[in-house]
Amino acid sequence: MPDLEPKLSAYQQAMRERLLAAPVVPPPEPWQPVAFVPVGGLLGIGFALHPEDRRDLVMVISRDGHGLFDAVTGEKIARDREPDPEDETPDSMPDLSCPGLGPITGSRVHIAGLFGGGLHTTTADGWYLEIVTPAWPNDRILLSRDGGLPHSGPHGERWWHIFHSNYSEFRAAGFSSSGQTITIATSSDISLWTRRPGQGHSSRAEH
Repeated sequence: MPDLEPKLSAYQQAMRERLLAAPVVPPPEPWQPVAFVPVGGLLGIGFALHPEDRRDLVMVISRDGHGLFDAVTGEKIARDREPDPEDETPDSMPDLSCPGLGPITGSRVHIAGLFGGGLHTTTADGWYLEIVTPAWPNDRILLSRDGGLPHSGPHGERWWHIFHSNYSEFRAAGFSSSGQTITIATSSDISLWTRRPGQGHSSRAEH
């Protein structure tokens, strides 16, 4: 007799309904939107630091090559449309890394996305990102300050549903190592937020 999936308890069902009912809202202060960047055929993303001023950079791996973005401004600062075949995707390396480009040439960047890997899901001062799927296959990204489910308090006060991947396949989400940047990637785009005062602004770019 095949194993049957256990039914949700009343508590689990209530939690699921709570997540499904929460609308997408912007992250709270001090987080500010930086960019929504269309990237066709996105495979994965990774963070790096600019060697000059240590600001966050985001490296994007797609079927059209590699790109590097300034996470503070959203500006595309480097592009490689024809990377070496052995480094075209991160799955050829045990640590899921790809070679840096532009100002980080000579280094390697760990990539999270279609081939595995992951990004930071917490910051040193208590912010948390969670990936939940109350209605598979559409992932939702939650930002909170209370450390995880079950979230205490109403939506929009201590936890925020900031992204719903209901139009493209989810790839990765996380904080930079500095804790100053949030990025969320799907198969078609990346979204960036920063909390560096006065430096976040909305922009659009093409990969």
